[in-house]
Amino acid sequence: MQLQSALPIVRALADGINPLTGETFNDESPYSEPRTLRALFSAVELMEREVEREKRRERLPANFGKPWTEGEDQALAGSFDAGHALLEIARKHARTVSSIRLRLEKLGKIEAQPAA
Repeated sequence: MQLQSALPIVRALADGINPLTGETFNDESPYSEPRTLRALFSAVELMEREVEREKRRERLPANFGKPWTEGEDQALAGSFDAGHALLEIARKHARTVSSIRLRLEKLGKIEAQPAA
């Protein structure tokens, strides 16, 4: 089961609600016990963070975080020397503009930018 699908179920349990029926659990339910509630709320918090992390990963370019190859370095340098815009180069290489800028710095094509 995907975390995004499991999250509403665990959230309902943490809220004291039967996820299948929508009924509120009674006070004698194991889901009303304070340690169980703390554990469920902790689980919900962790699951929410992981779901957000997955969403951010999905928005990143395909080559984000992957090592650069010699061929890719040569293509990058060639595109930069040909005057292509950094955004265009980033799209071509499936990387972020920041990654392109940092790689061009490493290749000695541009000066390092001072930290803001």
